[in-house]
Order: sequence, then structure tokens, then C-alpha cells
Amino acid sequence: MPEDRYTERPRRSGPPPTPEIYDTLQRAYEYFNARLFDNRLPDCVITLRRHGRCFGYFAGDRFGADLGELCDEIALNPRHFQDRSLAATLATLVHEMVHLWQHHYGKPGRGSYHNRQWADRMKALGLQPSHTGEPGGKETGDTMSHYILPGGAFENAMRQLEQRRFALRWSERPVAAEAKTPKAPGGAEEEDGDKSGARQKFTCPSCSLNAWAKHSARLLCGEHKIPMVAA
Repeated sequence: MPEDRYTERPRRSGPPPTPEIYDTLQRAYEYFNARLFDNRLPDCVITLRRHGRCFGYFAGDRFGADLGELCDEIALNPRHFQDRSLAATLATLVHEMVHLWQHHYGKPGRGSYHNRQWADRMKALGLQPSHTGEPGGKETGDTMSHYILPGGAFENAMRQLEQRRFALRWSERPVAAEAKTPKAPGGAEEEDGDKSGARQKFTCPSCSLNAWAKHSARLLCGEHKIPMVAA
């Protein structure tokens, strides 16, 4: 039998990557909960999910314990940790925390709609809602982004957090541009999903709901208010 190929890496002196990544995100959640929400937000499950160009999403009551306890989910997309600033990534965390706040204390919009209550709370925290992510964009709608307001509560809290040398050390590495399309069993090359006229499979990263549409379609899971990802 051929020998197994194994690349030995130097032993790390720090903590294992899994707890380091999630402990860092938990500390960020607790920090902003205290600074921006008066510690009113309940604990949630923070996950890392790859879901296309979406930076993050919130899903209420997504997890359940064996005794019937429910817990919300905030997901962040690690594909964008490397190409965005720390402030931009943590602003996405706070964006989703506003959804969590509204889920427990307010009145969320129907489906994926970001309503006026959500927009007003975002502005009060120093994040300006914008469907383009730039000044002049709509403040409410189904697909929303934001930008950081100078001198706002978030920017001030973020500045103090950075003074504590807070950092997200781990991020997803970009896929090599020259990587070849993998081949299916038997040597037959899989069909390119970007071919004109080809139907593409889309999947909700939260509940694994599947749908098929043309490759350029932008589908949204109605239950979890998040973009469906092309398989």
C-alpha cells in the first residue's frame, strides 16, 4: 500500500483555533451588548457560515436544547474577514444584534424586510442603514447594508475596543484563482454552473432548503431571511 501523505506542521504555542475563534467572537458580542444594549440581549449561538456575498445573518430561535430551551443564531461569513476591516466585520455583528434585539423586544418586519424600527435603532447606535452601503441609500427594505457614522456610539465603542488590542486573528484563506474545476467520479468533468441557460441549484445555508433557478438568480430563504447559496 502507498504511504499516506501527511504534512507535519510545527506545534502551536497558543490555544487551539476553534475555541480561539469563537471565544473572540463571544467577547465581541458581550462587549457590544454591554456598551450598546445595556446587557439586555440574551446569549446566542455565534456561527461561521459561508453564504455567498452576504456578510452575516440572524435567525431567531434557530437552536433548541433537550429541555426545550431556545436560542437565536448570529452567523458571520469568514470569507470576508480578510478583505474587510475589523470595524466593518464587527459592525456586521452589531447589525445582526439589532435584529436579535428586535426579535425579543420589538416588532420585526415581515419576512426579510428591514423596517423603520430596525432602521431607527441602527441609527441610534451609530450605524446608518443603506441598501447600497453608501450615503443616499434607502433605509428600509429586504436587502440592507449600512455604514459607520462618524462620532456615533458604535465608532466610539469600536475605538476603545481596538485600544485594548482586540483582533480577529483567524480568517478564511482565499481560494487560489488558478484552481481547476474538480472532476466527478469516472473522469467526467462536472457541468459549469455559470453556463448560459443552465439551471443552478441553490441551498439555504441555515436549513438546507433547495431550489433551482437560472445561474444569475438571487434567491432568499423566506423562513430564515438569508440569501440562498449557489451549490
